[in-house]
Parts: sequence; structure tokens; C-alpha cells
Amino acid sequence: LPYPHSIPAMLMRAREAVMARVRPTLRAYDMTEPQWRVLRTLSTVEEVEVTQLSEMVFLLPSSLSRILRDLGERGLIQRRTSAQDLRRGLVSISDQGMSLIQASMPDTAAVNAEIERLYGAERMIELRRLLRELEEALGPGAPGED
Repeated sequence: LPYPHSIPAMLMRAREAVMARVRPTLRAYDMTEPQWRVLRTLSTVEEVEVTQLSEMVFLLPSSLSRILRDLGERGLIQRRTSAQDLRRGLVSISDQGMSLIQASMPDTAAVNAEIERLYGAERMIELRRLLRELEEALGPGAPGED
């Protein structure tokens, strides 16, 4: 099987096709893809341990550390140390970060709707189902670099 027809190559091309439509919106809000993943994930939890966040957003701890520093300098997140275990770093989205997520939601929803319109709502449901099944069949993966 030639590499261009392999599952990894096809998944990467599909991801790139989706992200090419998403990137202009992220740029409009001065966000990188990994920063967006972190903020969007934090917007759904009250507070999370940094190591757990790393797994949730598929980033190596070293990459996540830089992203958290940048987001912290912009006032978009808050970090603290656990009172129960001083080795545990905890992170949450700030009010300013939540405002950014909320302001961007109509634009990101419009991009998602356009992707669904082009591909088809039923096909999107099926694609999500198939991707979930693939992930379940293969098991969890290790965080990757972006």
C-alpha cells in the first residue's frame, strides 16, 4: 500500500483540510491551534491538573508548559499549586479566557456548520462514529507534539 493511501497519511490530510478552514478564525482571535485546544478544553472544566490536561489536549508536557506560560502571560488562564500536594499544578480558564472563548464561538460554530454542509450531516455523524470506534479499537495513544 503506497504511503499516501495509508490510514496515517489519509488522517493527516483530512485533519489538514479541516484545520485549513479553522485557522483563519483562530488567527482572528490571535490563537494557535494548540492554544485553542487548551483554552477550549479548560472552558469545559472547573480546574484540572496539568498532567491530566496534557492527556486531554494531546500535547507533551514540555509543549503544554510553554503554551500555559503564554496563555498565563495573556491573562487567559490561572495556575496554582494544589494545597494537598505541592507537586501538583492546577490550571483553570480565567474570566478573560472564557470571554475570548465565548466571543469566538459564533465564528467557530459557523466554520463547523460549513464543514458539515460541505460533507453532509449524516456523513459527519457516521465519521464521528467510525473515528470513535477506531480509537476504542486501538486504545489510547500517547500525547504528541504539535
